Amino acid sequence: MVKLVVLSAGMTGRTHELNAERTTIGRLEDNAFSLAEPSVSSHHCEVITKGETVTVRDLNSTNGTFINGEKITEAVLKPGQTLRLGKIELRLDSDKMPAPAPAAPGTTTAAHKKTDQSLSMTRGVSLNELEQGGRGGGFDTKGFSKKDDKASKIFWYLAGAFALLIAALLIYVFAIAR
Repeated sequence: MVKLVVLSAGMTGRTHELNAERTTIGRLEDNAFSLAEPSVSSHHCEVITKGETVTVRDLNSTNGTFINGEKITEAVLKPGQTLRLGKIELRLDSDKMPAPAPAAPGTTTAAHKKTDQSLSMTRGVSLNELEQGGRGGGFDTKGFSKKDDKASKIFWYLAGAFALLIAALLIYVFAIAR
């Protein structure tokens, strides 16, 4: 049995078995696996299962599809690896396919570090991470940045002009009253 297990807070432990050859994942209910999270696109990606191979294909999502922190358009997902869609992290679990071999004691690989980062999401933030100013580099935030709000700027310009007009009228009224 091959399944995706959600690691992100609020959805932790939620799973989806990959029974079909093609599984779509996205925010809308018409996907085989629906994730109601704003950072996930309506039709974010598809997971294609052929024999023992699981391939993930991004469907031109807004915030991207990542495997172990690497942005992909299409790539093979192996058991134990982390799949990130927007802010949601999932892990591929399988009882048929072996999980990636652990690193030898005393060595740390890039994949091992990324696995540690994904595990830290389920337990929260450690004291060391707080002292260093957070996790840093964990998420690609350019898709989540605040947009330039032109309507707000126009509002403030008009409010300033209106305030000047009121001030001028008050000065005029007091000048006449003398």
